[in-house]
Amino acid sequence: MWGAPAEPADSYYEVRPECTDVPITRFKIKPGKTLSARKWQAAFSPDGHLDIGKTLHRIQSGGIHPSIRGEVWEFLLGCYGPRSTFDERDQIRQHRRVQYARWKNECSEIFPVVGSGKYITAPVITENGQPIQDPLVLLETNPGATANSTEMVKELSSRGPLDKKVIQWLLALHQIGLDVIRTDRTLVFYEKQENLSKLWDILSVYAWIDTDVGYCQGMSDLCSPMIILLEDEAEAFWCFERLMRRLRGNFRCTESSVGVETQLSNLAAVTQVIDPKLHQHLETLGGGDYLFAFRMLMVLFRREFSFCDSLYLWEMMWALEYDPDLFSLYEEPGLNAEKAGGSKGKTKSTRQCGKYERENMKIKSSDAPLPISVFLVASVLKDKSSILLQEARGLDDVVKILNDMTGNLDAKKACIGALKLHKKYLKKAKKT
Repeated sequence: MWGAPAEPADSYYEVRPECTDVPITRFKIKPGKTLSARKWQAAFSPDGHLDIGKTLHRIQSGGIHPSIRGEVWEFLLGCYGPRSTFDERDQIRQHRRVQYARWKNECSEIFPVVGSGKYITAPVITENGQPIQDPLVLLETNPGATANSTEMVKELSSRGPLDKKVIQWLLALHQIGLDVIRTDRTLVFYEKQENLSKLWDILSVYAWIDTDVGYCQGMSDLCSPMIILLEDEAEAFWCFERLMRRLRGNFRCTESSVGVETQLSNLAAVTQVIDPKLHQHLETLGGGDYLFAFRMLMVLFRREFSFCDSLYLWEMMWALEYDPDLFSLYEEPGLNAEKAGGSKGKTKSTRQCGKYERENMKIKSSDAPLPISVFLVASVLKDKSSILLQEARGLDDVVKILNDMTGNLDAKKACIGALKLHKKYLKKAKKT
């Protein structure tokens, strides 16, 4: 109702009472601005086609009500296309549940802790495929069970030498467990063992199917909101998988580099154009590689905002970047090549695109556009430019100044700042 007071959103993500040092939440549910359940339902036609243009406008105006956040995210991340019908989405949903169950079953057959409601935090195998008998693992996987994890690996090894893919996957499982127990530990939600094991299961299955990336630290921070927002485990998995489509390049590692270094180089290039003085100062301090911004790009500001505000930031970013062809691009990989070659498909309506995507559509370039996250970090640096120039005498000072921002950033202002910088960068880059 217009004129009604804004409602705090913290009650939807309850914090454990003993955790008193969590960042304050700025996001508030604003009647008339925040996308409500009523407005969301009204955005669908009788067949189920979504008026995505109106929805994006509402999200950019005031975010999404926590009660519908999960289902709206499924559209923002490209799990479903806005032109799909209710029936088509039901079919896709069922197909994906079957696919996830199949992958999870493959994992469970190799290592039955997957899907058991438990998880591990100690290694179960050596790099050459030999089982490790760690007392902690025996304890975690239930001493009363018919088989412990060491016996599981021994039984697997007895069939012959383990495949390299299996060894790599088994080596990752305890690292996933160690990260799971550290993820969002201030939330009441993770006091339940079943929620910790669900997060571990999803990350373990993802590591099994994405052999290029496997599992890397930081993925648990990206996956955690999905299982909080989406009760169905398969739906949470697919939402995470879609997010990883955007971000997996950051996690892809070689012996000499980490994928996110590309984005750090982009950040350096953007800062050099929009704030050359700051860029020069950072270079003088030995920070020209911008590694101090590593975490912000890897986990999309999860540590700089409260849990609730980071979700608000994410949905604002995705709404601004939204491309109505996202679902098709993910489901039909050949479409990317067609688009590059000038396919005869429909021209997408700018009304169905986010503001940031609209600006990118104006650029006639064969290069992929930079993600809005790069401009978000650049916007934060620009905001702190005078302090960094005056007070930073070494990289430790840069890190301290940026760490002091935790809980003091405004998600909406950061997104507006990123859009402004993006326009400024494009204008200046054209002239050079």
